[in-house]
Amino acid sequence: MIGRDLKPTLLAALDHTPAVALLGPRQSGKTTLAREIQALRGASYFDLESESDRTKIADAEYFLPTLAGHLVILDKVHRAPALFPILRGLIDRAQLAGQRTGLYLLLGSASLDLLQQSGESLAGRISYLELGPLNALETSLQPLQTLWLRGGFPDSLLADDAHWSLRWRQDFIRTYLERDVPLFYPKMGGDPLRRYWTMLAHSQGGLHNAALMARSLGIDQRTVARYLELLEDLLLVRRLAPWHANVGKRLVKAPKIYIRDSGLVHALLGIPDLETLLSHPVVGASWEGFVVENLLSAAPDTVRPYFYRTARGAEVDLVLEWPGGKLWVIEVKRSLAPKVERGFHEAIDDLRPEKAFVVYPGEDPFPMRGDIHALGLRALMRLVREEGAGS
Repeated sequence: MIGRDLKPTLLAALDHTPAVALLGPRQSGKTTLAREIQALRGASYFDLESESDRTKIADAEYFLPTLAGHLVILDKVHRAPALFPILRGLIDRAQLAGQRTGLYLLLGSASLDLLQQSGESLAGRISYLELGPLNALETSLQPLQTLWLRGGFPDSLLADDAHWSLRWRQDFIRTYLERDVPLFYPKMGGDPLRRYWTMLAHSQGGLHNAALMARSLGIDQRTVARYLELLEDLLLVRRLAPWHANVGKRLVKAPKIYIRDSGLVHALLGIPDLETLLSHPVVGASWEGFVVENLLSAAPDTVRPYFYRTARGAEVDLVLEWPGGKLWVIEVKRSLAPKVERGFHEAIDDLRPEKAFVVYPGEDPFPMRGDIHALGLRALMRLVREEGAGS
């Protein structure tokens, strides 16, 4: 059992709010974590994909109050949007009776926006947390290259060998296209979406060009926009916005798009092992996306992530804006002897960050010219976490 860093935050949220929604892609470990919470809190657990559990809560307005005084965990809640207005009334009545916290834990495989579209908003009654795949700190006993190749979904990472890991990820992609997409968007075809998803893998970390994508797929730009929104809502893709500040420079305005799990990038491209990955054109972009996603998993929700790029070539892979406006800039390199280009130094001159880092595949930290510090991914994740705990 691999412990999840989110567990203390989840327990604290249950102690302070009536309901907590734990969101994340399917198979990321939400149910496993919820079962741990069930054991700790003596909670009642219901899986809304189970016919017997759906029968039990068919009359939720009558049945759920019989469990008063105990945490109720509702898994796959996105499959029962009709529950939301009922939960709103039950929470309000429980609060009038003096039960103000720790009433419901809701698990869903869609983002906040999609979850709210599925039912009545529980604004003021619920807090939202996201559980992604395993990150590099949670898997400190695993080689970093294994996590990069296989991604952080537990069943993929812990598979017996590379073949079964890849097979699991391919089945995972097929399940989303054949099962989850029709659930949320009944009229959206799976085959064009798969081709779009694969195109995103080929252009991992690139600027999103909707017009080019639309021409390549033979569809219109509005459909491309819907595909991107769907993959974002399902927490499978990250749209990284460009930094926009008055620095007197002509800035790139298009977002960068990352498939959030590196293992899915490799599965979409048919990359079976590390040897193939290291000789594939996507290797640098894949490593960059892997680093970005892991760093953001260690950052608190109050941190705003961006990238920075000007028309004249100044560029930073990741800009972290902390509360209060201070900036950290981070460049990602795959070389064991990393060197930064002139564009990174120009970006530092433009942004004047508090700290500047280069992440590389090694572990030994060392200083670089211009007060830049090179260090490994796990070391920088720890610094980000420590800074977040102190801010």
